[in-house]
Amino acid sequence: MNNNDKIIDENELLSLIDGKQPSTFEINDVLQKAAELKGLTLAETAVLLNIEDDGYLEQLFETAALIKDAIYGNRLVLFAPLYVSNYCSNNCLYCGFRKDNHNIHRIKLTPEQIIQETQEILRQGHKRVLLLMGEHTEKSSINFLVNSIENVYAARDEKGSSIRRINIEIAPLTNDGFNIIKDISIGTYTVFQETYHRETYLKMHPDGMKSDYDFRLETMDRALSHGMHDVGIGALFGLFDYRFETLALLQHSKHLDQKFGVGPHTISIPRIKPASDAPASINVPYAVSDRNFKKLTAVIRCAVPYTGMILSTRETAQLRNEIFNLGVSQISAGSRTNPGGYKQAFSIEDSIGQFSLNDTRSSGEVIDDVISMGFIPSFCTACYRLGRVGGDFMDLAKPGLIKLNCHPNALLTLKEYLDDYADEKTKIHGEELIKRELANIPTDNRRKETLKKLERIAKGERDLYF
Repeated sequence: MNNNDKIIDENELLSLIDGKQPSTFEINDVLQKAAELKGLTLAETAVLLNIEDDGYLEQLFETAALIKDAIYGNRLVLFAPLYVSNYCSNNCLYCGFRKDNHNIHRIKLTPEQIIQETQEILRQGHKRVLLLMGEHTEKSSINFLVNSIENVYAARDEKGSSIRRINIEIAPLTNDGFNIIKDISIGTYTVFQETYHRETYLKMHPDGMKSDYDFRLETMDRALSHGMHDVGIGALFGLFDYRFETLALLQHSKHLDQKFGVGPHTISIPRIKPASDAPASINVPYAVSDRNFKKLTAVIRCAVPYTGMILSTRETAQLRNEIFNLGVSQISAGSRTNPGGYKQAFSIEDSIGQFSLNDTRSSGEVIDDVISMGFIPSFCTACYRLGRVGGDFMDLAKPGLIKLNCHPNALLTLKEYLDDYADEKTKIHGEELIKRELANIPTDNRRKETLKKLERIAKGERDLYF
């Protein structure tokens, strides 16, 4: 047995999705356990993944909504992806950045361009970015990464705002690579396995650094062994059976939790979308319907209640709105997937991104819609900056205690956004939301402290948090 078969046991996972329809008793039993916020075993998770009946699906969705509210409340953390290079030495059959795509204009942003891109993101009100670049040893080196991070943090917009947290989604690093970046000011380090099914993985990654399944799978072990506190994982849904990929994500999560005492900080759930000269993105091998996409979202929330879930602008605005209640805790807004895309504003028809977007609303439109739905758009970065990371974060997240800090912090960052960047309509909606949500702060002392900080923000102070 390959040592990595102990991380992802394909035979076990395939046996759990053999098509057996769960009984009413099995479904009710698993949903009851999930509601206790204890997480689920792989077998229990498979019960929910094998649900086909619409009535049981609604029960699943209701349970996921209750869990999401218990752990995260009605907050949605916002971020913007920032692509700094699209050079790539891989040939992934689903990606517009792949090396055999000769239709794409390759670019590596200069320090000045990175600052300009960051300023455009700041003008949308964002305080956190996800920094991404193609996997290329020369054009996307460790030194380029470090310099890019420094330039993002150095950027200021006209109001003096700056980025407060940078998460990174880059190529898997060696031990030496992690030793270099472990002391750099970054939040979550993310790498997608893309597909956990080995045969499919080898087919979709025919050459390049990324063709090594095992090296990629072992990335998070190396990361947590060499100084990373928070890691993020993900699968690209559509490459193989969504039920297998969901179970594999959970098996990977359990492996990390058992070995390091820290599960993934985030799980991302992108679906394949069309990309330039990427055959697998046009003829998707295992296309996932909207119904099954909602199902897998709810199942992940039931199985790992403490883990953040990320939803990108790959999905339509309507579907994103439907999924917010099913477990998602972080969303991108106003996204661009090509280097230099923000500076070009909305005139990007001739610029090829990594994949196509379906939610093309501006950040302001997303934020106003989120508020109208009763969610709090949060720009909070307090946990990262106060050292509530890794095991310390999990100690608060697993029992649902993290929202005692995050809920008032979300209101404080929303107030900043309303005063600095929102249009008049959003200001009215946002102020009404803050008034309502103050009543939901569970203790009088924290409510009074929050009110004082809100008053300080109204007078011009910024970056206040618990």
